[in-house]
Amino acid sequence: MTIRVLLADDQALLRGTFRMLIDSDPDMEVVAEAATGREAVHLARTRHIDLILMDIRMPDLDGLGATKLISDDRNLAGVKILVLTTFENDEYVAEALRAGASGFLDKGINPDELLNAIRVVAAGDSLLSPTATKALIARFLAQPAAPGPQAPPELAALTPREHEVVILVAAGLSNDEIAERLYVAPLTAKTHVNRAMTKLGARDRAQLVVMAYQAGLASPHA
Repeated sequence: MTIRVLLADDQALLRGTFRMLIDSDPDMEVVAEAATGREAVHLARTRHIDLILMDIRMPDLDGLGATKLISDDRNLAGVKILVLTTFENDEYVAEALRAGASGFLDKGINPDELLNAIRVVAAGDSLLSPTATKALIARFLAQPAAPGPQAPPELAALTPREHEVVILVAAGLSNDEIAERLYVAPLTAKTHVNRAMTKLGARDRAQLVVMAYQAGLASPHA
């Protein structure tokens, strides 16, 4: 199935570069472009979109605001948002994840890494960009956006194994790495992750990580 991509960036030249790259891959296509965050929200609601490449700094409504509006719209529950950043401000990374982004990338990423990131994020299987460190994620996600972290009541529904798996996901481990750590098959690890996401109501792996930090399951010093 073709991955339908929306490009949201106020730089036309950059959108054109991304369009040529994405359209060159037979498994994905750019179906719309937005120059502002508000336009991105409108297109997400009116076009069939699988994934949005979202810039943070845009006029009218920035990428963080657009990400939150899209993520809060139940009719757009299947839309994944991959935030593009230059990492000039690390706080943007945490805010993007809290707003509902499924992952983030440095704009300096090479073409093959970008295409691979689109595939894995569209499948809900990835969070971190190759240039992001676990310490950065931990440091900022550990700072609560609300007065204090609240553990969701659904946490009690997790089995001991699922609880352990959530902690490993929050540490940045892939399914294969989790399988190796727990001495189980990769498919078994993936099943545990998916069940934990379902029980906690996490829309994707990125939100599962946010929940883990906010509920105190993971620590930046662990």
